[in-house]
Amino acid sequence: MLVIGPYLRQRRGGGSGSSDDARDELYARDADARLDEAKGLARAIDLTVVDALIVPLAQIRPATYLGKGKVEEIVGLVTAEHADLVVVDCALSPVQQRNLEKEWNAKVLDRTGLILEIFGRRAKTREGSLQVELAHLKYQRSRLVRSWTHLERQRGGFGFLGGPGETQIEADRRLIGERIVRLEADLKKVQATRRLHRSARRRVPYEIVALVGYTNAGKSTLFNRLTRAKVQAADMLFATLDPTLRELKLPHGGHIVLSDTVGFVSDLPTMLVAAFRATLEEVIEADLILHVRDISHTDTEAQRADVEAVLRQLGIETAGDALIEVWNKVDRLSAEERERLANVAARRPQDHQALLVSAEQGDGVEALLAAIEHRLAKGKIGLDVTLEAADGAGISWLYRNAEVLAKHGSGETIVLTVRAEPAKREVIMRKFAGRVVELASKA
Repeated sequence: MLVIGPYLRQRRGGGSGSSDDARDELYARDADARLDEAKGLARAIDLTVVDALIVPLAQIRPATYLGKGKVEEIVGLVTAEHADLVVVDCALSPVQQRNLEKEWNAKVLDRTGLILEIFGRRAKTREGSLQVELAHLKYQRSRLVRSWTHLERQRGGFGFLGGPGETQIEADRRLIGERIVRLEADLKKVQATRRLHRSARRRVPYEIVALVGYTNAGKSTLFNRLTRAKVQAADMLFATLDPTLRELKLPHGGHIVLSDTVGFVSDLPTMLVAAFRATLEEVIEADLILHVRDISHTDTEAQRADVEAVLRQLGIETAGDALIEVWNKVDRLSAEERERLANVAARRPQDHQALLVSAEQGDGVEALLAAIEHRLAKGKIGLDVTLEAADGAGISWLYRNAEVLAKHGSGETIVLTVRAEPAKREVIMRKFAGRVVELASKA
């Protein structure tokens, strides 16, 4: 198969002057890096890439996306390589896709279709499969108009005089529409189940920490390092798709739930963001987000901008106490570059905190855990509560309503060190009157 990268040339000073134009120019991607990513996406579903080509564009052609000369040039390449599939690294309209297939006499797959194929391979759970199928059907429905060119089109007159081609299109569109309605109903049930699970977790006072980041940034490797889990982690785009949650103990005894989520990618199709909203709700509901970045990648800043754009689509602030940047894969950097980045991170304000780690080798993981604990403790109050060892009801109440950090003493009397929200402080003070000592805040 062939991979074609049709990328618009960057116009210097030719934008509208808006903030969006300035952002696009600032985080413009390197064409070679974009093509490498497209090849990586193809290899993620075991396609053999025989050749890849960057096609600089001055403008997009409505009929074929590419210019006529480039279309004809690629005809020769397809013939020479005996390629039966061409991946075009952009979003093609149904008409553009069909016209290119006619010109090249080969199957054409655009970026959206390729990502859908990968997600279809990676989805393991019922929820993941439902979300992938829903997105795939919405994508397919827009392409039905060109799927039946071998049948007769409508002959004119009223609807019942239509030819078999029109009948087949309408039948397929109806069947796809009915299936979409069923899938959306099933996904609502999945969302309801997830809400029940989240409410159950909320009854146990464990905060949720979610890992997000560009695909292949090392989220699953970091997840495995922190939780000693065995989530699939590979040097491959979208190696994992379905979310995974594990309990994690922090250095001073607190517990959190760590969530590993699907990786993001540039130009992520809107239909995929909508379809995977059930999965991404784990991120929306999180108390703290760890944005894992491959800091060794040449396009790391552009990848950061892409992830933040998706987070903003979900209504999540990309700065402040709710997010920490994790600069992963520092083991791939030289000592000088690593020291430079450490200085950059140290100068960052607290609401843009960044930590250097190597999920592969374990460097910086202890500092990351400490930062998570410190960030989650902000605004909370530490208390020592003295109880009788036989007071099972009181001990159980504290475990349900506060975060128990430590248990001291033995015999008839014990002391529980707990951390609680300010709203819970008065409740605890009243319930255990005379047996509570407030600790000095360390946050």
